[in-house]
Amino acid sequence: MNIGDKVRLVHGREEGIVYAFLPGNVIEVEIEDGFRIPVLRSELVTISPVESQRLNRTPAGQSIAPQRERIAPRQAAFSEKGIYIAFVSINDKAVTLHIINNSDWTLPFSATTQVENVHVGLAAGVLQPRTSQKLTELQMKDFENWPVFSFNLLYFREGAFDALLPFQKKIKCRAQSFYKSKGPAPVIGKDAFVFQLDEENVKKEEVVVKSDIQEQLRTSLMGGSVTPKIEIEKPEGIVDLHVEKIVEDSSRLSKDEILKKQLAIFETKLEQAIGNGMEEITFIHGAGSGVLRDELHRRLSKNQHVQYFKDAQKEKFGYGATLVKIK
Repeated sequence: MNIGDKVRLVHGREEGIVYAFLPGNVIEVEIEDGFRIPVLRSELVTISPVESQRLNRTPAGQSIAPQRERIAPRQAAFSEKGIYIAFVSINDKAVTLHIINNSDWTLPFSATTQVENVHVGLAAGVLQPRTSQKLTELQMKDFENWPVFSFNLLYFREGAFDALLPFQKKIKCRAQSFYKSKGPAPVIGKDAFVFQLDEENVKKEEVVVKSDIQEQLRTSLMGGSVTPKIEIEKPEGIVDLHVEKIVEDSSRLSKDEILKKQLAIFETKLEQAIGNGMEEITFIHGAGSGVLRDELHRRLSKNQHVQYFKDAQKEKFGYGATLVKIK
């Protein structure tokens, strides 16, 4: 007995087409008008092509009903994407971190925290489709010191499927974008701060107009409104601060005016990099007298979001560029 075969109920008059095979030796049969009924395999007999042809013809040999076409089983849509992490608020002081599989993949995974090159394991296992797992609990007062969260996943499903490469994602929470991610968490069914790990089209990050980030986080956790926000663009990984790259004509500018414009571009691009969650950015300042380089380094040394900075690509820029590593 195969899908598409014509069958008849042993203890009834209904006839139909085999639509699908279900667990427990049950067969789904499509009868008239597209209705489907589950029937034990032992309650069905196959109608042979010869018998079917004989039953469908009049004595004169003319067909009283056209032979019904075999109906191919409909394959349910396979959800390829839907891997999330969610920070669920316990109160205004703490959240719990969950990993969520809202796809149809079975996902072997590991989750760790990372501080520089040191990893600490949070959890490992297998996430079944449409399930979630709690990973850890975090204190909001320590938000600025939360580590990088690192996730490694494999894709698996039974039967034949197109293989996908192992999946890795790192998340560093930024106050500027964290609070605006609040919404219903898939599978869990609770409001949370939600981030999709397998999202391809990354949206522009947003920066808060108000500087009191902790208060806004608390307001958002408690379900209140948030301060208006504006969009910022993600800067390039390398920013050239040479004056000819900043203004069209610098001949009428004094050295102090040029320096102010260079520093303004530096501050803007650095804040954009931090707000967009970039891990690093390089500034080309040139060697020259070293005034611009020294001022950049002075400001970088006081920025709480900067992990470290160093001379970058000496073979290309000499001492004329600085690489900034962002926390």
